[in-house]
Amino acid sequence: MKRSKKHLSPAVIMVLFAVAIAMLLGGSISGTRAALTYYSETYTSRIHLFDIGVTLLENDEPVSWRNYATEGSELWEAGSNVEGSEVGRLLGDMLKDEAGTEQPLKLGVKYPEVLEVQNTGTINQYVRVSIYKYWVRGDEDTKSRSAEDQPKEDLLHELDPDMIDLHLITDQGWLLDRDATTDERTVLYYSRCLDSEKITEPFADTLTIDEKIATKVSESRDTVNGVTTITTTYLYDGAEFRIDVEVDAVQEHNAQDAIWSAWGRHVIVDEASRTLSLVY
Repeated sequence: MKRSKKHLSPAVIMVLFAVAIAMLLGGSISGTRAALTYYSETYTSRIHLFDIGVTLLENDEPVSWRNYATEGSELWEAGSNVEGSEVGRLLGDMLKDEAGTEQPLKLGVKYPEVLEVQNTGTINQYVRVSIYKYWVRGDEDTKSRSAEDQPKEDLLHELDPDMIDLHLITDQGWLLDRDATTDERTVLYYSRCLDSEKITEPFADTLTIDEKIATKVSESRDTVNGVTTITTTYLYDGAEFRIDVEVDAVQEHNAQDAIWSAWGRHVIVDEASRTLSLVY
């Protein structure tokens, strides 16, 4: 029995060889494009972030800062006015008199609380500020914690954050983002490009704890053997207020797209006047 042998014609061999070459080229081109895209994004990020930095000022004193590092192994240099912490503590000296003695908090009193942002980097930038106001249980375990680190059971959501009156200034360059603002959070954008080493106009100037909290009470009645006992509880008794301020910045170059990418916010940046406006 003879076995038949099938031979490929030269024309068929050339077609298969051509297909193989095409597949190899396709894979090589695809891989090269992926590599170029990856390195381009990294290179662009290094250009955009190089020497960007911001510092939060409270009553002309640095409270907290975060700057892009030019030396060392760490990418960021973060610090604060609180030893051993990267989070600055606001209101540190609010209750101290001229002699440095801490005084009791007085309701209804306007305490100086001037808050500004300084560009401590070497490139110009646009700035956003997020302010969080809330109440927590007053004990040692809750001190020096941010809102994110605060245990949920210690957050007193039933207490009104509006009783913490941080007076905002929105007519000197700061824009209130109505879409991002809630009862506990306020978001502001600085409408002007902030040049290196420059300081913004203040976005707050005073802090007052509303004296109405002294009238917020609840009553419970307990009757035993015909005798009714009325217990009055002050809702804010033992509570502590908190104010957290977060400062973000993006570079001036291509700021409109950078803000959308980093913060998910549509804005219009006028490159001629170097001003920013919010899109609603």
